[in-house]
Amino acid sequence: MASKKSPVDFKRDPAKTLKVGEGFRLADVDPDSAPGFPGRKSDGAAHLERQDALLAGLQERLFAASKGGSPERVLLVLQAMDTAGKGGIVSHVVGAMDPQGVRLKAFKAPTDEEKSHDFLWRIEKEVPGAGMVGVFDRSHYEDVLIHRVHGWADETELERRYAAINEFEERLIAEGTRIVKVMLHISKDEQKERLLARLEDPAKHWKYSTGDLKERGFWEDYQAAFQAMFEKTSTAAAPWYVVPANKKWYARIAVQQLLIDALEDIDPQWPAADFDVAEQIAAVEAS
Repeated sequence: MASKKSPVDFKRDPAKTLKVGEGFRLADVDPDSAPGFPGRKSDGAAHLERQDALLAGLQERLFAASKGGSPERVLLVLQAMDTAGKGGIVSHVVGAMDPQGVRLKAFKAPTDEEKSHDFLWRIEKEVPGAGMVGVFDRSHYEDVLIHRVHGWADETELERRYAAINEFEERLIAEGTRIVKVMLHISKDEQKERLLARLEDPAKHWKYSTGDLKERGFWEDYQAAFQAMFEKTSTAAAPWYVVPANKKWYARIAVQQLLIDALEDIDPQWPAADFDVAEQIAAVEAS
């Protein structure tokens, strides 16, 4: 009888290998790499499935703990160039959790009303409540990325926004929010292949936007804007993680592990019963 293949696990935690630290350079990150994970695509798929139950269980504990008064919550921030796989993270990673404990917000271009307020106004309204896992598909960081690339804000305003973001996140952390900031990093060639794949499949035409091609023309400017964003807003309390994303399977298990790490660090506890358990057992048995 053939022996069962042993599961492949991370050799180094993504929280260590992918964290943006002092001296970080985005240009040094290989989008095709799989830091810390020695397996192949099939191993990654098996790992993702194997860890689903752990992630879902931790999320349930987080949700339950809030009923007992715990203020803890998690916010996953996803930033990336177009086609990098944010939707796949939402489907394959976040999708393993109970929807009642997840708050997903995909930020689009601001409305006229939103433009009449400071850039964080629309963000504030979407932060997750106690016990929730919030997911921002794009976020407040659009207001320093795209504005830098297209010159819609000058350097003074950009500096103000970086500072406002740091203060905003510090306040969220003080209120019990664990922030996991992820940039999915793909190569320009990989984006080209993914755009072509969308155009060649009628079932994916709805995902394609001519605006994606326009923004692709500013590729190097966006790389510089991401680098500036990391330098200004990767803090000790809310660091950035750059996840190589040419291999979709790797990006998914890496983000899954970052969420598991955050939840395990919170270590949410089941709330104590607010009734006499023995009395209720007797009542149920007698019913």
